[in-house]
Amino acid sequence: MKFGSWSPVLVCLLGTIGWMLAAQEPQVPPGGVPPQPPAGAANGPQPGPGVKPPANGDRTSANGQASQGRRAGDFLAIGPPADPAAAQRGQATFVANCAFCHGSDAKGGNGGPNLAQSVLVLHDKGSGTEIGPVILHGRSGKGMPAFSTFNEAQIKDIAQFLLQRSQSTANRMEYKILNVVTGNPQAGEAYFAAHCTNCHSATGDLAHIATKYQPVDLQSRFLYPKESRIPGMPGPPPDPRTEKTVTVKLPSGESFSGKLDHLDDFSVSLTDSSGEHHSWLFSEEKGIDVQVKDPLKAHAELLPEYSNADMHNVLAYLETLK
Repeated sequence: MKFGSWSPVLVCLLGTIGWMLAAQEPQVPPGGVPPQPPAGAANGPQPGPGVKPPANGDRTSANGQASQGRRAGDFLAIGPPADPAAAQRGQATFVANCAFCHGSDAKGGNGGPNLAQSVLVLHDKGSGTEIGPVILHGRSGKGMPAFSTFNEAQIKDIAQFLLQRSQSTANRMEYKILNVVTGNPQAGEAYFAAHCTNCHSATGDLAHIATKYQPVDLQSRFLYPKESRIPGMPGPPPDPRTEKTVTVKLPSGESFSGKLDHLDDFSVSLTDSSGEHHSWLFSEEKGIDVQVKDPLKAHAELLPEYSNADMHNVLAYLETLK
């Protein structure tokens, strides 16, 4: 093929490749001898001044500069926490003057917006510079009166309180469960007598149950009693009272019973009382009869039936068993 028959695009492409290859060649000075690195320097990093190690609690960035260790709040981008004393003073002022509209927790009240999720509060960052003019002059168009008698210190305290409420809304890792024992123990006792006494007794297996578990844990145990456990992982052995058992009857009349290991549409397996493992394929053993006993079946059936009041009433009753 003659050069004149090549397409302009191909010629341009070959020229570009040639230029790139040439750029990678070592540059030789006019004298014909390439520059050499100093003896012992080779091609590695050159010695330089030592870097001062960071102080305790600091981290070293890629450029060798130390930066302060991060708090959880910094990681969540919610900034430094509010001053507790200022926030407490601000809460008292806020509740006395603003709670009717905004709620005592600043999350909204009688027509007032939720200030814990307010963009203005977010931008204020507890300084009072953003919310101060709103407090002093009000917003007549939105029904908010002016609080012109508030001084700078009061505004700063309110700003710190609102910062605290805003950060607690954003930082779910600091969420604390408050009192959950709010039900009626007499109603809970009646519900227990109607639904639970076939398996449980207040003077038997549940005697003193409230001294063994915190209220939150106790509520979780009667709502979701099945423990999820990964085989081979450390931990106490499963409670045998909660394990499923199975009885397998073969067409020959032979019967096997024990702890249920596995059951699906294709097979069943169990471990008998001697520790021996048995398994069957339904495709090979036609007419197998499988009877499973689940001690937690009643709990699973009650779960969608509980009303909110039922759950709290039962917990309130169980809390009396001390």
